[in-house]
Amino acid sequence: MAFLRNPLAWYKRYVKEIYDTPVKPSSVIGRAGHLALQHFYQGVDTDTSAKLGLEYLRQVPDFEIDFGKAKSRRAKRARRSAMEREYLQAVSFYLAKPPRHKVLGVEVKSVVEVEGLPLPLKAISDLVVESRAEKGAVDIVDHKFVDSFSKAGAGKSLFILQAIFNYYTVRELFGRRVARFIVYECKKSKNAKGGSQLRRHVIDFRDAKDDFVVFHRLIHDATAEISRERAYLPNPSDLFEGDHSFDLYRLGLIDEYEDER
Repeated sequence: MAFLRNPLAWYKRYVKEIYDTPVKPSSVIGRAGHLALQHFYQGVDTDTSAKLGLEYLRQVPDFEIDFGKAKSRRAKRARRSAMEREYLQAVSFYLAKPPRHKVLGVEVKSVVEVEGLPLPLKAISDLVVESRAEKGAVDIVDHKFVDSFSKAGAGKSLFILQAIFNYYTVRELFGRRVARFIVYECKKSKNAKGGSQLRRHVIDFRDAKDDFVVFHRLIHDATAEISRERAYLPNPSDLFEGDHSFDLYRLGLIDEYEDER
C-alpha cells in the first residue's frame, strides 16, 4: 500500500530503512487503541487495558507526531489533550460491549512463502479466533479506529488486500482452513443519533476467488516494478506523506542519505 500510494516515501522507509517521518495523530490513537485491545484479548481487565493504551499514547514524543497547523507548545498540548479524549472515547465505546471470540492468537506476526509469488508475504493479524461460520476453521479479526465508517464496507479494496495477506500467513501458521476476515470499525466520535459506534464487515474467502486472482497479479506487477531500474517519485497529494516526500525530492535528500550510508 505504501508503494502504491507514494513510491519515494516507500523507498526511504523500506529500502533505505529510514524511519524518521512523523505520523498523524490519528495513527498514534489507532496504535494506542490496538495496544489496549491486545491486552484485553490476552486476558487483562478493561480498565487496565485502557490505561496501558493511554500510557503508550502519552509516551510518544512530540517530534514523532505531525501536529499539522499546531506549531506552538500550547497548540501541541491542546492537540495532545484532544488525542487523549478521542482515544479514551473510542476505547470505551469498544470495551463497553466488546465482541467475544475464542481467541487462538493475538498480534500474530509471520512471513511466509506462497507458491507462485516471487516475494514472501508478511502480515500481522490482530486476532486469530475459532470460526463461528465453519467448524474446525479459523477467522481473522482486524480492528480499525476511524473518524467515519467505510461506505464500501467489506467491498473496500484495502480490506480485501489486507485480508488476503493475512489469509496466507494465518493458513501457514495454524495449518487450518481460514474462513473469514472480520473488520471491526470503531468510530472515535459519538454518533449524533445515538447509533452503534461499532460496525462489522465480513469477507468470506469462499466468495473471494476473483479477488485472489487480482491479488496475485498485483503482487507480480508490483514486484516487477520495484525490481527494475527506476526513479522513485513523490506523490504530493498523499494525505499522510505528500509534503514530506516532495521535500525529499526537491532537496535531493534521498541522495544525501545514500552518501551517509
